[in-house]
Amino acid sequence: MTRRTSGGISHEAAQGLFVARNAAYSVGMNQAREATPALPPVVSAAAWQRSRDELMVLEKAATRSLDALAARRRRLPMARFSDYTFTTATGTTTLRALFGDNRQLAVYQFMDVGADGFCPGCTHFTRNVTDLATLAEAGLSWATVSEMPIGQIERLMEREGWTLPFVSSRGTTFYRDCGGDGGFMLSVFLRDGDDIYRTYSTVSRGVDRLLFVNNMLDLAPYGRQEDWEDSPAGWPQQPTYG
Repeated sequence: MTRRTSGGISHEAAQGLFVARNAAYSVGMNQAREATPALPPVVSAAAWQRSRDELMVLEKAATRSLDALAARRRRLPMARFSDYTFTTATGTTTLRALFGDNRQLAVYQFMDVGADGFCPGCTHFTRNVTDLATLAEAGLSWATVSEMPIGQIERLMEREGWTLPFVSSRGTTFYRDCGGDGGFMLSVFLRDGDDIYRTYSTVSRGVDRLLFVNNMLDLAPYGRQEDWEDSPAGWPQQPTYG
């Protein structure tokens, strides 16, 4: 049975389009950096400070809104989730084992785009995953899971120099049960003893906002330089996916 996206095209075709767009995006960003962009207006230090103070009011309001969202997120109920057996480079492991001694576990689902390549967006995201030791000290373990076979995962791990937990869910219903339909997703789980529950999940921009690179670019004058952004005329921009 062919899976369909909300846009009506097959899921497999959507994955191929995603890869092609990301490759074109990299080329477009290089071209944008080579062009001479427009500049912000030059004002006095006092005028700049007034504008900065006005923006600070909005930033503080947004921070309070994010705090309120986080408070509501902590009050979400949870749903019972099954245990699963995943393939590792040395054998097998389980969803329960990925928790280790912690009661909380975050799982990033890395897209499988076929045997001939790796999802560039998921690769970019995973390059931003760092300091898992500090995360674990706060009681949250991390694992990356993909439908890719373990041999393909190992090739990517070696190429990127990654050491984070990365397992294959191929042959299980984990992806389908998470509702990811083969795409990328972040889920958070909580365990009570050996009983596993899902407490949160997010996709698309909900995952995007976690990236260090994207958050830093949002502070820079030219932003991410993508065409969905509301930027002044003359700012360097390229189609988000080419």
